Amino acid sequence: MRLWEAVFCGLLQGLTEFLPVSSSGHLALAHHFFGLENPETTLVFDILLHLSTLFVVLVVYRRDIFSLVPAAFGVCGKVLRGKLRFSAYTETERMVVLLVAATLPMAAAIFLKDSVEMLALYPRVIGAILLINGILLLFADFFARRSGDVLLKPAGALGIGIFQLAAIVPGLSRSGSTISGGLLFGLSRENAVKFSFLMSIPAVLGANIANVPQALNVVLSRETIVCYLVGMAAALVSGFLAMKLLRYLSQKKRFGFFAYYCMALGVLTMLFA
Repeated sequence: MRLWEAVFCGLLQGLTEFLPVSSSGHLALAHHFFGLENPETTLVFDILLHLSTLFVVLVVYRRDIFSLVPAAFGVCGKVLRGKLRFSAYTETERMVVLLVAATLPMAAAIFLKDSVEMLALYPRVIGAILLINGILLLFADFFARRSGDVLLKPAGALGIGIFQLAAIVPGLSRSGSTISGGLLFGLSRENAVKFSFLMSIPAVLGANIANVPQALNVVLSRETIVCYLVGMAAALVSGFLAMKLLRYLSQKKRFGFFAYYCMALGVLTMLFA
């Protein structure tokens, strides 16, 4: 991997991880374009890029995350005392329960991982899925509730978690799917974005930890390590910018632009891949 390729992939990961346009789909297409289609060549790099953008989430939502730690112990204590009613929990404790419910479907990813990774080898398939991603964004934006913000229940969080599970398919945006799920379950755009990124923390950590044993067997040269570190720095910078942009858009605008972009890129990929 050359230095400029690492910078490009890092910038691409940071931008597309948070914007609802599928980072996995864009990275897969970039790997095809640069001739980096050997999974062993890109495994470590992809893990490092995902951890870089996860760091952005941890920094931006650090106050929420710090408050969730003691709340998690509070939930455990109440469960042990037999207090299982959702209404018995504080607002922060409810968020812990919702995040647990939203993460449960990701357990199925263990059994789907190998089959899904094979799809990344077929650019036209990725293009078709990008087209579906754009249609999903339009659908969610059109049918999203226009007034107020409903109180999310564990069943709704579980439903959003199923959207996240579907997004393990390259080309289907994780943030786009979960934000769309949040909108369809009645959340405001701002709260759908926040919940999407909070639930990404256990999902991204789990997915990358599962790949660590395989990554430890990969031998890297000094030049490759330098490229990877530069790519991580690029992902951090572009990730912060993309996060700020999406949070702004969630307050002011709809996500139609991203839908049209995904559909256009999907069609072009299917035609010219």
